Amino acid sequence: MLASIGRWSFRHPWYALAIWIVALVGVGGAAGAIGSAFSATFEIPDSETADGFETLDEYFGGAGSGIPGSIVFSAEQGVTDPEVQTAMSEMFAEVAVIDKVSLTSPYDPQAQQIAPDGSIAYASLTLDADVDQTESMEIGEEITSLIPDDIDGLQVEVGGQALAEFEPPESELIGLSFAVVILIVSFGSVLAMGLPIGTAVFGVGIGVGLITLLTNVMEMPDFSIQLGAMIGLGVGIDYALFIVNRHREGLHALMDPLEAASRALDTAGRAVIFAGITVVISLLGMTLMGLSFITGLGVGASITVLITMLASITLLPAFLGFAGDRIETTRIGHLAAAAVLSLLLLSVGLGFGGDTFRLGALIAIVVLFVAAFFVPPLNRLLPPRTPKPMRETIPYRWSRMIQSYPWLFAVGGVAVLLTLAYPLLDLRLGFSDEGNFPEETTTRKAYDMIAEGFGPGFNGPFLAVVEIDSPADLPTVAALTEAISTTEGVAVAAGPLPNNPDDPQAAIINIVPTTSPQDEATETLVKELRDEVIPGVIGDSDTIEVNVTGGVPANIDFTRYLSQRIVIFFGAVLGLSFLLLMMVFRSVLVPLKAVIMNVISIGAAYGVVVAIFQWGWLGDIIGIEPAPIEPFVPMMLFAIVFGLSMDYEVFLLSRIKEEYDRTGDSANSVADGLAATARVISAAAAIMVVVFGAFLLEENRIIKMFGVGLAVAVMLDATLVRMLLVPATMELLGDRNWWLPRWLDRILPRLNVEGPAEVHAGVGAPGDGGLEVTAVDGPGPQIGPAGNGEKPDAPSEEPVGSR
Repeated sequence: MLASIGRWSFRHPWYALAIWIVALVGVGGAAGAIGSAFSATFEIPDSETADGFETLDEYFGGAGSGIPGSIVFSAEQGVTDPEVQTAMSEMFAEVAVIDKVSLTSPYDPQAQQIAPDGSIAYASLTLDADVDQTESMEIGEEITSLIPDDIDGLQVEVGGQALAEFEPPESELIGLSFAVVILIVSFGSVLAMGLPIGTAVFGVGIGVGLITLLTNVMEMPDFSIQLGAMIGLGVGIDYALFIVNRHREGLHALMDPLEAASRALDTAGRAVIFAGITVVISLLGMTLMGLSFITGLGVGASITVLITMLASITLLPAFLGFAGDRIETTRIGHLAAAAVLSLLLLSVGLGFGGDTFRLGALIAIVVLFVAAFFVPPLNRLLPPRTPKPMRETIPYRWSRMIQSYPWLFAVGGVAVLLTLAYPLLDLRLGFSDEGNFPEETTTRKAYDMIAEGFGPGFNGPFLAVVEIDSPADLPTVAALTEAISTTEGVAVAAGPLPNNPDDPQAAIINIVPTTSPQDEATETLVKELRDEVIPGVIGDSDTIEVNVTGGVPANIDFTRYLSQRIVIFFGAVLGLSFLLLMMVFRSVLVPLKAVIMNVISIGAAYGVVVAIFQWGWLGDIIGIEPAPIEPFVPMMLFAIVFGLSMDYEVFLLSRIKEEYDRTGDSANSVADGLAATARVISAAAAIMVVVFGAFLLEENRIIKMFGVGLAVAVMLDATLVRMLLVPATMELLGDRNWWLPRWLDRILPRLNVEGPAEVHAGVGAPGDGGLEVTAVDGPGPQIGPAGNGEKPDAPSEEPVGSR
């Protein structure tokens, strides 16, 4: 089927391209017309926080359960200066009439929102709980436009994560810039470079448009697009790279371009589908958490992976059809145009050069591209590379060196990974606060001003919501307020505020901690209030029910909920990976070893994330403050990285297995397989590292975290795991690598990700002269050296596909 798809797209490239252009324009147009509706909140699971919000909805009209924000201002002459007070009061009046916004002015008699020294004050804002991310950003922009700017010494900032301005991502252009260079170095061809990038751009463009549309029907956070673009670019270029590489191998084996493309789809295309579906299933497994926020993240990321996978097996063959037999042809002018393109992408991504420079670069690209066909020396063809014999390559020699001292390198590699994973022992899951925004943003300035004027805890107050049976319970509630106020770590405990003074059924106690929302001491305080202070006052009373709720307790409960379920998710992904690899390679030890090594390498990536984002190492360079790790990040990193590692695993081990089946030599088959795949795996990993690593330049801390985690995980997987631990451990296990109990072999389904056996005829590892495949009666094909006149030991028919 894949070969047929490849042939049709190759023969009808304009039709295939037109379908994708229509899809891109259609999805993009619909997304632009309908717009987005990103969610500014996340669903609260069944918890004490959720119970508290229900009480607020029932007795207080939802007060305290909306989306918080603030308008923070300072004045050298004092915030109670008549001119300042008049101007700010007028602004507050205009803000108060904005739809879905409630405001409490610091000038209200009952408000305590002016700092003791009178230099800083804040108005508290509450947005309705049904306000989405797009609406909240628009409200933030409207509030910013109302700030008075005609009073000397007055500084006004808008606080609240929901009101923060969203910056469109540009870091993916930096990744593309470096991908251009890496692909040219890897392929030695400008045209071969453009095919994976063009395929990935189409896939990501449609994927981002679909994410935008889906925000209108399901909850997704605003960074879903950045995350989707990051993953889509990485896997899109990766998948196309593997197919183009196999296509070029066919051309080198003297196949015509159509046959090479169809066979590339029927071999590498199968591996791409296998890897892509594995990533999609892993990401969609996050829906089992039962939280709409997590479901939205998983669906958004899986969409871009799915679309780029489809582009790789339908659009890429069309590009190969356009290229024909010119895919290896590179002119000096085209190489220069590619260099200018890389510089242009870097200019846009980093924001240097200006419009004039970029226009000049575009003109230069067009001129160089056209001139390369006519103007000497730009039209001079670069000589094609002459591949070395496989056993003279650096990867082959490297593998043989590793295999000469397998215990040394196996133990050393694991030791390095475990050392990197050490910080994981100190992992603290939680949510970072607005103190992690860039210092130049109004959100961060508002956060710092409140911390300076009132204390860090005023950036994250929370509530104790009390339900009572009768007014007779009010003295107990008052005693509870006193007990909370004297608890260490509490700055202010105000209340109780009954819902109805004449017939109270519920009351609110406002609590302000002495520490910031993300501080571990704040989490400890919430736990102490719930487990010790409140039970110590109300005892076994069945007439009083108290729930600690609000933003900080919600984050704590959300984190606890995910922490309890993440082990189940990890187990499901690991089990699925083990089963799939066992079906592919007909082995027990190979998939078991792969799962263990992947877990260790992902643990090392987690350790680097903890060291940087929780401990603060390199924080000044990266632009982050130490904070807990968001609880959904390890889950998503695990799903994505495991899917990507399956791609490398299948690509490398299938070549090793192919060599082992041909020769029966377990030692040389490892070295030959590594030598045959090292260049493309290294290129694919390098592209992913630069694409993911470029997102360190984004302002969003979570996107930075994904960028670091994914880049480190891919780098470790492609170096320490694939190039060190795999050859060392396979040397140690020898023929036992491919052991599978006969009873298990009979019941285990077969999963072929390398295509029919005859597809491999004549397309062996580089430098081995090709492979001849012979169909036999038995579990699989018998493979022998092509053209040597020898017969396989097993009974055989005529060679299939022999050249």
